[in-house]
Amino acid sequence: MINQPFPVFTALLLALALTTGCGKKEDAKVATQVAATVNGDEITVHQINHVLARSQNVTPEVAAQAKREILDRLIDQHLAKQKAIENKLDRSPDVMQAVEAAKSEILARAYQEQIAARLRGPAPVETHEYYKEHPELFAKRRLFDIEELAFVLKGEVTTGLRDQVSKANSMQEIADWLQSRRVKFTANRGVRSAEQIPLEILPKVQAMKEGQIQLFDASGGRFQLIRVVNYKAEPVDEATATPRIKQFLSNRNASEVIAKEIKQLRKQANIEYVGEFASGTAAAQAKAKAEAEARPKSEALSDERSQK
Repeated sequence: MINQPFPVFTALLLALALTTGCGKKEDAKVATQVAATVNGDEITVHQINHVLARSQNVTPEVAAQAKREILDRLIDQHLAKQKAIENKLDRSPDVMQAVEAAKSEILARAYQEQIAARLRGPAPVETHEYYKEHPELFAKRRLFDIEELAFVLKGEVTTGLRDQVSKANSMQEIADWLQSRRVKFTANRGVRSAEQIPLEILPKVQAMKEGQIQLFDASGGRFQLIRVVNYKAEPVDEATATPRIKQFLSNRNASEVIAKEIKQLRKQANIEYVGEFASGTAAAQAKAKAEAEARPKSEALSDERSQK
C-alpha cells in the first residue's frame, strides 16, 4: 500500500542524523517513543510519522496499517544498514560521496522550505482573479479527445511542414509526409483535461474546432501537432477550484521567491569555475555583472517616469 523507494528512507536517516545531539537525551525520550529496536538500534514513532506525513493517499482508516508497513520497511533498512557498516561500506568513497550529496540536498531543501514557510498565502481576491482570468481551466473547462504528433524539425523542411499542415485533411497525411522525409515522430491519442495541456497553448487549443489541426512551435526545433477530435464541457465552479488555486499560487510564489533568493546568494558568493568549466564563463559573468550594474539605473529611470 505504501510505495516508498529505498532512497527516501536513506534520506530520512540522514535527516535524523543531522538533528542527533541537538538537545539532552532526557528531552529526546520525552519527545519520541520507541517503536522497535534492531540489534540495539532504536526506531522511533517520530521516524514513522515523518515517513507517514510524506506518504500520499493515506486515509485515517488505513493509517494504523500504513504505520506498521513503514515500521517493517525501516526495520529492513536498519538491518541492511548495520550489515553495510559491518562490511565497512560506510567507508567506501562512492557511499561517502552519496551520503554527502544527500545531506547537501536535505539541507538545501530545508532552507527553501524555511523561506516558503515565511510567505503568506494568497489573498481571496488573488484566487478570485485567477479563476476569472483562466476560464479555460475552470468556468469553461473542457475534456479534449485529441490526436498528437511530436517531433523535432530543422532547416528548410520546416517551411514545407507549415504548407502541409495548412492543406492537410488528416493527421495521417502529415504523418506520411514526415515519414517520406525520414522525420521521426511520436504519435498519441487520448482524452486530456484542460489542466493536462500546457498553459501556454491551452487558450489556442480551447479555440480550436472539432477536426481542426494546429501546429505548435516550441523552442529548439521541437513541434507539437494537435488535432481536436471532439470535446465536452466539464466546468469547475469557483468554490471547488479555490483550494487548488490557492495551492498553485502558493507554490508559484514560493518558487519565485526562492529563485530570487538563490540569485541574490549567487551574486554575494565568491564562485570560481575551474578547469574545463572555466571556458566560456568569463564572458557570461561579465555580462551578468553589467546587467546587475545597469539594473538600478533602469529602475531609477522607471521610477522617475512613473512619478512624472
